[in-house]
Amino acid sequence: MEKKSNEISNGVKPKILLGLTTTKKSDWRGKVKEIDRLGLKEIALFPTCLKIKERRELYKLLEETKLGKIPLVHLRDDFKKWEFEYLIKKFKTKVFNTHFDRLDEEFLKNSRKYYNKIYLENNGNFSDEMIKWFKVFPSFCFDASHFEDYAFIQKLPNHKNLPKYFKKYKIGCCHISAVREEPFFKIKEGERIAYYNSHWLRDLSELDYVKKYVKYLPPVCAIELENSLEEQLKVKKYLEKIISRK
Repeated sequence: MEKKSNEISNGVKPKILLGLTTTKKSDWRGKVKEIDRLGLKEIALFPTCLKIKERRELYKLLEETKLGKIPLVHLRDDFKKWEFEYLIKKFKTKVFNTHFDRLDEEFLKNSRKYYNKIYLENNGNFSDEMIKWFKVFPSFCFDASHFEDYAFIQKLPNHKNLPKYFKKYKIGCCHISAVREEPFFKIKEGERIAYYNSHWLRDLSELDYVKKYVKYLPPVCAIELENSLEEQLKVKKYLEKIISRK
């Protein structure tokens, strides 16, 4: 049986969460210090670039704050069983996301108990192969910047097919990053790859593309930026205005 989509049309207004990211340009320890200074009680967490030793440090630092909830967590393929349980019990995590191309045997074994909470992200490696995994996991983590970049701007065939799946399957959570007008390039596996989506926001106008995708936004939406949490407060306010216009 096909799963029903839970687009914004169901009447649930999306909640925008600030995101504590851990990519190279993101000062994740500094972001932890911002939590209490800004009086934050909930955030989304992206421990995507941290190995287990640093994740343990991150968890310890978060425990020292007054943070109450982490509704959404971006998984790594080396996540341990205890981490799922810890985040659910300590920070009331409701949903997780992962990249479908990281679904190795060890990850699948460790996360079996939590399949109903894990959503697959339409990252750069999206293909129809991902759809087969919807027999196991609930469905999409809709990354709006990836969709704008790969489907709308670069018009990559696999990504252009996504809307037909949005009509069939549930969108359980969402990431929102910046999208630039001009591309920048990275060398990946010896190939020069063009990107328009970015984890660094230079101007709020780089969020205007979200206006086209408000109907796809689920109840839990996370800002995925390297910018400070204080700067993300402006992003949150800007996105909330976009949503309220629809």
